[in-house]
Amino acid sequence: MTTTTTARARDIDGPRTYGNWRRPQTAGLGGLGMVATGVLFAGIAISILTVMIAGFGRALIVAAGFGLVLAAVSVKDKHGQSALGRSVNRMNWIRTKSRGANLYRSGPAGRAKWGTYQLPGLAAASRLTEHEDSHGRRFALVHMPSTRHYTVVIGTEPDGAALVDADQVDNQVAEYGIWLANLGDEPGIEAASVTVETAPDTGTRLRSEVEGSLDADAPTFARAMLGEVVDAYPVGSATIRAYIAITFNSVSRIGGKRRTSDEVATDLAARLPGLTSSLGATGAGAARPLSAQELCEVVRVAYDPAAGVLIDQARAAGDVPALSWTDVGPAAADTRWESYRHDSAVSTSWTMTSPPRGVVQSGILARLLAPHRDIARKRVTLLYRPIEAARAAAIVEADLNAARFNSSSSAKPTARSTLSTRSAQATAAEEAAGAGLLNFGLIVTATTLDPALQAEAHAAIDSLTASARLRVRPAYGAQDTVFAAGLPLGIVLPRHLRLPTEVREAL
Repeated sequence: MTTTTTARARDIDGPRTYGNWRRPQTAGLGGLGMVATGVLFAGIAISILTVMIAGFGRALIVAAGFGLVLAAVSVKDKHGQSALGRSVNRMNWIRTKSRGANLYRSGPAGRAKWGTYQLPGLAAASRLTEHEDSHGRRFALVHMPSTRHYTVVIGTEPDGAALVDADQVDNQVAEYGIWLANLGDEPGIEAASVTVETAPDTGTRLRSEVEGSLDADAPTFARAMLGEVVDAYPVGSATIRAYIAITFNSVSRIGGKRRTSDEVATDLAARLPGLTSSLGATGAGAARPLSAQELCEVVRVAYDPAAGVLIDQARAAGDVPALSWTDVGPAAADTRWESYRHDSAVSTSWTMTSPPRGVVQSGILARLLAPHRDIARKRVTLLYRPIEAARAAAIVEADLNAARFNSSSSAKPTARSTLSTRSAQATAAEEAAGAGLLNFGLIVTATTLDPALQAEAHAAIDSLTASARLRVRPAYGAQDTVFAAGLPLGIVLPRHLRLPTEVREAL
């Protein structure tokens, strides 16, 4: 999806609002895309030729065949998925299951090569190295050889919106919009993602802090009270962590030379301080790159939540649980049509099919990002793909021309087509004024430790996404892939599709 952010100035009547998210359109007749319209004209031409050569009966059969194809492409559900797309998805799943590719076993007794616990799926070939930036901070660099992408992960400590003035919130949203817009001007940036993860607090850090600060001569009553607090406070509490993954291409500019891992690391070592410091004004708090050890822990706990308790206990004891990139994958995983079983947990992932319609306020995602009692671990990932300024102008102009054509192709244009034309005009005007343009998506992953609690987690996600005015659908048949894409690993899903995104949108 392509979006530009618009804001109406705060006044006496109400708070500031944001909107005008658009999906680029292609010119077509009767709601069809460009490719489908071409198929329509081809069907008409072939049917006419068949009438002239073989008669009306066979021409009717040819026309019926083209009609079925067009119906399979043009008839879509509320999520914008056609009957053809659903059928292809189901056939791919049947083929995957028949080959046993939905089952994963790693380790010395597993099926994976080298006998290690490597990551499954798209991240199996990824490599992890560690480098040092110009401020002396260690940072992890994830390399995806199949797409030649390099990802650096930044850990943040968001300040939250509690006791924050509305004007300051507006400023933070504006700074965040500027930060996203600037990504399109950064050379070599392929994508970015923001992951907010909520998980139950193990209480290990609180216990370690209290026991380390407790005076040996403290009164018995005070020691008993602190002990009760340490035992009772973590029950029902949660921790919130946020990560920003920025993915770079091995080619920094069009027509440039492909760079090696060391060359990319040297370049990022000089650019990381600027990227992290610019996040301070967005409300992200203290931002710093994650080291290789920290990133390994994040991914390891995501696939096996039970390991989180052991890692916290080891750190509380002063030990560092040394992990390598070949140790962070699951020992066993089972991909099902609607869920993903991995080690000690079961997860279900949803993808956004439509952003909120109309205008929204800045806190529209507050409930979705907050911890929920029916979901053990929840991960919300916003995916961004910046568009270069040179391409943005051509995209918005093509979208505006397509919207005008679709509106004028009917003698009585609908209200939706008229509104679409106005929205495309507003987008083109904002882009001409200097606004940034980017594609974005959203992934929601709910993890439960008990498979019997999946129904409650699904109901909670349905309620939370409805409150955020988001339209989402489960990632049927691709739960393992979407689960990995929701992690801060820099997986750019459109680069792994067999059918390019441009062709899908033109259908």
